[in-house]
Amino acid sequence: MNIYRSDINHERIFNQLETLATDMKSVEDSFGNTLENTHISNRISAVNLIHYLVLRTAEIRQVQEYLHQIGLSSLTSCESHVLSQLNNVLRWLSPSYVQRDDIACTFEVAGRIRQEKRELLLGADPYAGRPHIMVTLSSEVANDRMHMEEILLAGMTVARINCAHDNPDVWQQMITTLKKSVAKTGMPCKIYMDLAGPKIRIKSINYKGELYEKLKVREQDKLFLIGTISENSNTDEQVIQIEPAEIISMIKPGEHVFIDDGKFEAKVMEVSDSRATIQIVRISTKKPFLRIEKGINLPDSDLSIEALTSTDLSYIPFICKHADMVGYSFVGTPHDLEKLRNELRKHGTENKLPAIILKIERLSAIQNLPGLLLTGMKDQRMGVMIARGDLAVEIGFERLSEIQEEILWICEAAHVPVIWATQVLESLNKTGFATRSEMTDAAMGVMAECVMLNKGVHMVKTIQVLDNILRRQIGHVDKKRYIMRPLGIAKNFLDETRLMEKREPVAQS
Repeated sequence: MNIYRSDINHERIFNQLETLATDMKSVEDSFGNTLENTHISNRISAVNLIHYLVLRTAEIRQVQEYLHQIGLSSLTSCESHVLSQLNNVLRWLSPSYVQRDDIACTFEVAGRIRQEKRELLLGADPYAGRPHIMVTLSSEVANDRMHMEEILLAGMTVARINCAHDNPDVWQQMITTLKKSVAKTGMPCKIYMDLAGPKIRIKSINYKGELYEKLKVREQDKLFLIGTISENSNTDEQVIQIEPAEIISMIKPGEHVFIDDGKFEAKVMEVSDSRATIQIVRISTKKPFLRIEKGINLPDSDLSIEALTSTDLSYIPFICKHADMVGYSFVGTPHDLEKLRNELRKHGTENKLPAIILKIERLSAIQNLPGLLLTGMKDQRMGVMIARGDLAVEIGFERLSEIQEEILWICEAAHVPVIWATQVLESLNKTGFATRSEMTDAAMGVMAECVMLNKGVHMVKTIQVLDNILRRQIGHVDKKRYIMRPLGIAKNFLDETRLMEKREPVAQS
């Protein structure tokens, strides 16, 4: 479709935008029950999110081009104050247009809310406009106060503890060292703890009745996935035991299996009650070895497993006592979010509960993002992490750049702070030398409120480089201009929720 036309009628453009503004208020009214249940400090943000979803269900690319041609806002940077911006455009298109006086979320109000939400979650800005820097702590730094002070002085403002590694004793030592270093340097730092979630991974490798830590494979090789080792037989078969064991029953023929962050791609050929037969169709590494503990992604499969594991639940008392934020892995639905919220309240007081950070790493989380945000906005504080590693495997690497920006737009509309994560400056951190592509990727982090770094031996240098990149990039982010094709995420959510709202009575305040 050619969206660039010079014969677009001015009056038709005005009428289309006026209808859009009317639709926004109408849909807002239909969300009465949902809005009543959000925290009072999030009501304006929730309404603006709904307005933005309405905007993104419309085809307005020709409208945008026309507005741009005549020198008006093309609505490409209106995420934080949608109806207010639309109202102003209508006034400029027609001086006789009577502006609405019931719009709470103006440009100024949105800026204030965004600042408040960012500071409430992450602390005061380290430098005007520069995103916070989150650093993943390793067990080596737990007793190394000098190094902890160095990374604080370099620019770390959030310390990440990954609960998939180490144990509460090590985490306690990390926190003790961090607090002593904060007191010494005077540099404030929040504590973020990541729940591991139900990570699907290789538990064991069995070949001819012997256990191995790694297995060399070739394209077209057939492997057999099992849930329990008792299903194995002493044959020439290459058997991979995976966990959780119940995953086997959820796999279907024709679905894809990705192993080790997508380095190995396989296709499910057959499934029985006890095992699945898969065939390797692609290997994208010079070292074609499957190894125990490596992760498995099943983007095509309908996985009905709990986002909270028994191990996660056992760590929640510690997290409630020590963390400012808790990262929620494998979250996919508002039901998942409600479950974690209830567990946190069992072990912490209302005023000291850690804020929940939704880790967007599953296709279901993307599809349910508006509902997840509105559910999360029942609490005063919340955030989103774009966990791009698993997410890229789940949706396909070629779609990552598109989807990560969609997440940014929708979170901006909800005034929800975003953490930009996974392999930021990874080569620099591990080897001391950065690639050109990762420098460009790191610059994209300026569109988020926080950028996360993984573990590495060159951490101080990496923080300094990231700080420099982000400071330089701050002056450029508002120069980007986008056009808006309709978003399926927005349309699907509004259609489903309006049906639900019609069935539910409005809650009494």
